[in-house]
Amino acid sequence: MSSRIAPKLLAEFIGTFAFVFIGAGAAAVVGGGAGLSGITAVAFAHGLAIMAFAFAYGSVSGGHMNPAVTVGVLAAGAMRVGEAIGYIVSQLIGGVAGALLLRTVLGGGATGLGMPALAHNLAVGATSLTITPEAGFMIEAVLAFILVTVVLSTAVAGRAGSLAPLAIGMTLTFNIMMGGALTGAPFNPARALGPMFATGNFNDAWLYLAAPIVGAIIAALLHTGLARLAQEGIAAERGRAAQTPAE
Repeated sequence: MSSRIAPKLLAEFIGTFAFVFIGAGAAAVVGGGAGLSGITAVAFAHGLAIMAFAFAYGSVSGGHMNPAVTVGVLAAGAMRVGEAIGYIVSQLIGGVAGALLLRTVLGGGATGLGMPALAHNLAVGATSLTITPEAGFMIEAVLAFILVTVVLSTAVAGRAGSLAPLAIGMTLTFNIMMGGALTGAPFNPARALGPMFATGNFNDAWLYLAAPIVGAIIAALLHTGLARLAQEGIAAERGRAAQTPAE
């Protein structure tokens, strides 16, 4: 293994391990019946964890800690295929390791170890709501799209400078506030797969693995398309300025 890639893979492993241990651990402890205040606590646990480790490891690996983010960065042309594969493997292993440690300290029956699940008969006002797999797929894809858009526009494009981890952590937080009660809102294959592996329950695994990837690719395509249009606009402005005679 190259001495240049090894620190990046280790950073992605540790960051994803900590993210799953904290995020899924908060979901396991709070449980599914805590209402809005519980979802808010879980959302901030995830958001603060990703923000802290993005600050800690952003300069090392970029602080992806999410295979969907890595796929989005790859699709945007900001990393190589081999490097992306290494990132994804490290993230998945880190997620499983974090969930296995949760199982060790909390026990296997601790509210599913924070495993995501589609809502069934969720009370919404005077009615109840059940999320179908199709609706769940769209929710997870949109949440991943929003996250990857923010990552590409801040951390990758460098527009937010040193505040990029703050923007990413905030995005993760409000995404979970919206989708936590509907799908569990992992929008992260490593975050979803870890508890599934630790509990042996792979219900809707295809959804939680595929939907974030789809959302990430769409975000990358739009990001690169907008960047190209912006460059063309700048070039056109310069061309018009050059053709305008000086007074």
